[in-house]
Amino acid sequence: MIETTWRAGLATTLLSALLLMLAGAATIPAQVAAKTDDPAAAARKTGPSGLPLPRFVSLKSDRINVRAGPGQDHRIAWIFAKAGLPVEIIAEYDNWRRIRDSEGAEGWVFHSLLSGRRTALVAPWATGKTVGMRREPSKEGPLAAKVEPYVLVDVSECDGAWCRVSVENVSGWIQQNMLWGVYPKEALD
Repeated sequence: MIETTWRAGLATTLLSALLLMLAGAATIPAQVAAKTDDPAAAARKTGPSGLPLPRFVSLKSDRINVRAGPGQDHRIAWIFAKAGLPVEIIAEYDNWRRIRDSEGAEGWVFHSLLSGRRTALVAPWATGKTVGMRREPSKEGPLAAKVEPYVLVDVSECDGAWCRVSVENVSGWIQQNMLWGVYPKEALD
């Protein structure tokens, strides 16, 4: 669980970082359309890396320092302790990526600590309610498993309504709107 005591100081530091990013905003290329039917995706921009913003990625290692600003001279705001967690890249500055986690906390991570591997958390907003993983992408499909909130799954494909996921030795389909780590109506191959 992320402590809230660091958030007050983080706001000032992030404001400074935002001002730095805005100064370099003129270098961001024009809009690009993502592979999706989502109208909001058409408005996404590319960052200095040439990749779309925002976008989901995952953490590469078990111990990742999240900093209050884009650089090692900024204080560590918190530490992620689990590889594979999905995060959303919302900004780029040089080799640093501003990320948001499933709880809405934001901070900066060095780019090489992130992976393009797609993962998702099952319904982190739901408590005490399981989500059905189906053998087919249909509400009527046979049940493959019941998955609890916050379970980390690997995402192999999404059709805009359902995503094929796997956890441990079980794979199946979960409705896309029950996953944090993919955008609504996003298609993945």
